[in-house]
Amino acid sequence: MSEDTIARSGVKRRHLMGGAALGVVVGAVGGLAGGVALGQEAALPQQKPSGKRRFENKVVLVTGGTSGIGRAAALMFAAEGGQVAFCGRNVERGKQVEDQIKESGGDATFIRADVRNEIEVKALVDRTMESYGHLDVAFNNAGISIEKPLHEYSAAEFDDVINTDLRGVFLSMKYEIPHMLEKGGSILVTSSSNAIATTEKRSAYSAAKRGLVGLVQAAALDYAPHGIRVNALIPGTTDTPFIRRLSGMADLPDAAWHVALTQWAKVHVPGLQRVATPEEIAAFAVTLASDDHPYTTGGQFVIDGGKTAHAG
Repeated sequence: MSEDTIARSGVKRRHLMGGAALGVVVGAVGGLAGGVALGQEAALPQQKPSGKRRFENKVVLVTGGTSGIGRAAALMFAAEGGQVAFCGRNVERGKQVEDQIKESGGDATFIRADVRNEIEVKALVDRTMESYGHLDVAFNNAGISIEKPLHEYSAAEFDDVINTDLRGVFLSMKYEIPHMLEKGGSILVTSSSNAIATTEKRSAYSAAKRGLVGLVQAAALDYAPHGIRVNALIPGTTDTPFIRRLSGMADLPDAAWHVALTQWAKVHVPGLQRVATPEEIAAFAVTLASDDHPYTTGGQFVIDGGKTAHAG
């Protein structure tokens, strides 16, 4: 899920970290030696670009591309030779990502767009075509969450999650697909491990993310005769600004945040007992979107460190 579209958790936030994890944070920030040691333990693996050029002469559109998984994916698509058009609502962050790609020798165009707005989504795709002339890959990644018990949602809040996470993908595909009908293409949609096994206070988010799986499956059958592959990415908890805000810890020092997240993951992520980095999820997304696996369509590809393997 992209941090690009601001997560709003309402009056009552679901705190990601439990009391034990917060206790570790207090200890870590309370003593320099302890903070350094725990900070080193909390370090996540660094996923580097593949070095391949799988998207040479290909045009890639990324929604929610200004931070988190979307940002990491935009950078990786560009590093592999893709001409990347990407959107978000935050112009400053969008320009920063565009500049970073260009400074690295890549080709990118930031286009401000809100996926809830049909006119803006159409304009996003139109501008991509005007800039690059064709469309080969779409990574529809933008999303938000509002977390509270079901009866506490207002209808507007519930609609906001559905309109961003589910309807926004529908709108994106509606305007992307006509440009792929003649020569084929690859569409990847960011769902969530909550589409498989969820938790309390996520009824709107889980409904949207499970809905995406059905949308992907049906669309894959619609467009297989046209050579368009449509797949769903199912990431687990990822260390992005999105979840940091959603946990209520946006103002926590970086070192303390990473320590808290590490301790939380040891309890809540069976298997690898850590969260993912945006780059790890993005690297998997780039591979799925590439031509390396031409027999994949209508699939749900889980990358969650073993989180949902334990849920059943």
